[in-house]
This record gives sequence, structure tokens and C-alpha cells, in this order.
Amino acid sequence: MADSADTTAPSAAHPVYVIGGGPGGLAAAYALRAQGIRAVVLEKSDRVGASWRRHYDRLHLHTTRRLSALPGLAMPRRFGRWVARDDVVRYLEKYAEHHELETVTGVEVSRVERSPDGTGWLLHATGGRELTGAAVIVATGYNHTPLIPDWPGRKAYTGDLVHAAEYRNPEPYAGRDVLVVGVGNTGAEIAVDLVEGGASRVRLAVRTAPHIVRRSTAGWAAQYTGVLVRRLPVGLVDRLARPMAKLSVPDLSAHGLPRPDTGLYSRVKEGAIPVQDVGLIDAVRKGRVEVVAAVDSFDKAEVVLADGTRVDPDAVIAATGYARSLEDLVGHLDVLDARGLPVVNGPRCPDNAQGLFFTGYVTPISGTFREVALDAERIAKRIAKDRAGQVSRLPV
Repeated sequence: MADSADTTAPSAAHPVYVIGGGPGGLAAAYALRAQGIRAVVLEKSDRVGASWRRHYDRLHLHTTRRLSALPGLAMPRRFGRWVARDDVVRYLEKYAEHHELETVTGVEVSRVERSPDGTGWLLHATGGRELTGAAVIVATGYNHTPLIPDWPGRKAYTGDLVHAAEYRNPEPYAGRDVLVVGVGNTGAEIAVDLVEGGASRVRLAVRTAPHIVRRSTAGWAAQYTGVLVRRLPVGLVDRLARPMAKLSVPDLSAHGLPRPDTGLYSRVKEGAIPVQDVGLIDAVRKGRVEVVAAVDSFDKAEVVLADGTRVDPDAVIAATGYARSLEDLVGHLDVLDARGLPVVNGPRCPDNAQGLFFTGYVTPISGTFREVALDAERIAKRIAKDRAGQVSRLPV
């Protein structure tokens, strides 16, 4: 990997800069290379796949190995059907090496703006670098900055409170009473991990009951269904999902998890992916994970729940999501919506920012790896077509 970037390209043609060395960024760089276009990946950490290295130990992809491969390189069969975190990291490292991607590590881009001549983009990066690109692909990730709500009393809380991003394994929590806040895929899996790892008591604070789906039923992966319904009308998918849920997932209402009153695909469109069951259903039914009300506030050593109940766990793990943190990078370009997400994703550019692309900022029902792989090729073709005379070409 390179350790610096050329800031003084002498010709009128410039590379395409890809910000972020995760799955979306690496896939985009390969797709551009396949089009004969020079792409430079800028990664702020010292290695590619940095976000995956930070995930908890037991994490596996919830999508199948075959449908999670990036363009140009299959995932090895030895990784199994549900690829483990460490194998994902190995794959991303191999991907960059196999395709000889031009990656520059240790360089963080702080701001993107139009180049002075208006034909490309100027990137301000670590060490005072100013890099000019014919186009820019932003791929810094959907889960970028850990987010903990500013609950009343949180700062004065005397207990152990961490974000799920800091959780690695249940070893530090053996024999302890733990409250997990948030029932997305991360919160659900951490709760199960804690139970299996010897925590004395595990409670799961839930604000909105999630849709729960089996990761696989009789060999049929949930992802396959997600791919099939990806382009169907939202209302139709909602209607189809209801009887399927009743057949495959037991009613957990008596345990504090009623069936949601809004449709599965409607929730997906709002950014809430269904929880893939990796043990939560059984843990809840057996009482090993206790579902409680959402967190309302903190009072010294106690946690006050929305129903007025007070609990005093030994530790609180907040699986409360992440912020995209794109405001400083591109917020001044008027390309973000009210939630801080890009107004477009994939091969489309914002109307007022041609040549600026975003990938990986949606939560597709068909799987993130699959979608960033498809988007990478679409983005590369769009850049090859629209900016043919501006991009730096690789030697033949």
C-alpha cells in the first residue's frame, strides 16, 4: 500500500478518488480499474476493512457467502455459508491485493469541494494535502460514528455504560447483570452472546418491537427472499410478509415482543432492517433474555425505563446505532437530507454535484455487500461515460 498521495498531477486528467477502504470503496475501485480508469482509495486507518476489524468477535455476515462477494473475486468456500468477521477482513485484504488496488492508508479526507476550474473536485486531506480528482466516490460507511442518545442524567450515571462499538465478547461481563439497549441486529446478537457467555442476567430494552426473520428456513436464506422482492411495491411486500412471519416466527407477545403493527418493507424503507434470528427467539422464550421497556433516563446508579421501572444493572451496552457524519465532509454542498444521508446513492449524482457519488448509504433488504457490488459497476460505467476526457487512464 502506498503511504502518500500525489498532490501535483501534471496532466489535465485526474484519478477518481474513493474515500473509504471498506467493501463499498474497494468494490468501486476495482470496477473503475476494470474500465481502465485510475482509482485511488483513501483510507484514514492503517489498513483496509477497518470497520470490520472493530466489530464484535462472534459476528457473521447475515447474507450468504455467494451473494456477498464483491465483483471480480469470489469468497472462498472454506469460509462457509455465513462468513465470520475475521474471514471478511481476510477477504477484503485479499481483494485489494488480488486486484492491485491503489490504496493510500493513513489519509483522512476532511472536506470535498469543487475544483477551482469547475471540472472536478478538490479534496482536503491529512497533512495539508490538496488532491484533485475527476470524480469522487464517498464510501465512508453507513455505520461511521457511534451514537448514544443524550438521555437525561446520562452524564452523571455512575454505572458502566459503553456503546456497542466497544463490545468485543462476553468475557468481561461473565457473572454480571447487563442491560442491552436497542433491538436491532447488533443489540439482539450481543444479548444472545452475553447469555451464552455467562452473564448472570441479560435484559434487552426495546422501544419499538422489530420484525424478526429466520436467517434461513429449510435451507432457504432470508436474503434470497429479499432479492426477489427488492423491486416490488412496498405495500405488496408488507402484505406478503405477514403470513410468512406467522408461519416461521412464534408470537413473542407474552415475552414483551409483540408482532409489529407496521409492515416489514415499510420499516426497511425507513432504515430499519429486520432482525435476523441467531438465537434471540429461543433466548426470549426461555427467559434467558428479558425484554423490558425503553430507557427513559438515568438516575445516579439506576436506569429509569419508559414504564417507570427502575433497574440497576452492573453494565449498560447501548446498541443505539451510528451517525453517518458526512456533514463536515460534504454538508456544505447541499447533498444531504434532513437525516444526514446523501440525497442519492449509487450511480446517480446529486443534481448540483455532478461527478460526486455515494455508495453504501442505504440499508437494502437484499444485503449491503450485494448492493455495493452492483452499485460499484454502475458507478464505474457512469464515470467512464460522462467523464471520459477528464479521468486518468491506466496504461494498457
